[in-house]
Amino acid sequence: MKQTTLLTTASLASILLMTFHMASDILFKMSPPGLLNLLVVFIFVILLCGTLLLSGRRSGYIIIFLGSVLGLVIPVVHMKGAHGLLAGEIGNSSEAFFFVWTLLALGVTATFSIILSMIGLLSLPWRGSRGVDNQT
Repeated sequence: MKQTTLLTTASLASILLMTFHMASDILFKMSPPGLLNLLVVFIFVILLCGTLLLSGRRSGYIIIFLGSVLGLVIPVVHMKGAHGLLAGEIGNSSEAFFFVWTLLALGVTATFSIILSMIGLLSLPWRGSRGVDNQT
């Protein structure tokens, strides 16, 4: 399978898992519903454009890399949270398994996307300096 296809698939999976996570955060009252969520939707749209519209380009790789780092931060923050991962309503609900699974799967797909986007960035040709005279 081509690397760009793998990266597109992993990035789309990360975006899907981040939307599941955001929905869970709102349902478990960790993130209040409101206009701030529209900012998150805007970020997801940028990630989607970087994944689908800018596939194989330097800007697409950079957007996917930054979005994947954001996706990797989400499980880290929840695992280190002051109240613990399964504190409060989450630990007492039937959705606890799905919430934890989403965090773990997001960590996997985000890490894989980081690796593939770095490989893609490093495989692109570097441009030489323009307008610089080589004087000796």
